[in-house]
Amino acid sequence: MLGAAGLGVEAKKKTRTILNRLWLEPRAELVDYADRGVAIYKMQPDIPVSALCWGMAAATYPFFGKVAELVGRLSAIQGDCASSEVHRRMSETYGEREGTRRMTNMVIQSQASWGMVERVEKGKRLIRLAPTEINNEELTAWLIEAAVRYLRKPVAVSGLYSMPVLFPFTLSLPLTYIASNNPNLDLRAEGSSHLFVAMKGQPLGFIG
Repeated sequence: MLGAAGLGVEAKKKTRTILNRLWLEPRAELVDYADRGVAIYKMQPDIPVSALCWGMAAATYPFFGKVAELVGRLSAIQGDCASSEVHRRMSETYGEREGTRRMTNMVIQSQASWGMVERVEKGKRLIRLAPTEINNEELTAWLIEAAVRYLRKPVAVSGLYSMPVLFPFTLSLPLTYIASNNPNLDLRAEGSSHLFVAMKGQPLGFIG
């Protein structure tokens, strides 16, 4: 498939590296997570592959997750945002380097290729495309876990439906129920009215 895509030698090498890190040879702590994502696809092949790749990328690469979070947050109100604002905020976090800008562009291009955003005005603006509705229980829980892994801390149930890092998806199922019935997630109460979702064994104050 890489050969048919007409990629150069260096592009093929980089693509293989990314595919290995995401799915074929993930980090040890992500092997089970990746395997569960593949199992979800095998059980229901019509689910969007882009959702699985998005979740795996967010869990594997904090850089990808940060770009996704920024695009989601900046485009939340009007449905679009300036690419320059994403670049500025990434530089604040990762440093004002050419590598930061190049990698941010690569992530944005991946988002566009996966049908999550559209680049307009010669790439100066990003427009959110219609979100994908997720109504599969296993995939919903798996994506929630991706966000928790990216954020490296438990997430308030009240914020699950609007997490910027998962902006391309609409989680339409009852998330409290899903979190409480998933063997890989914990639903915990803090005080009398605040519920949080965490990974099994993850303390509320966990910051990694």
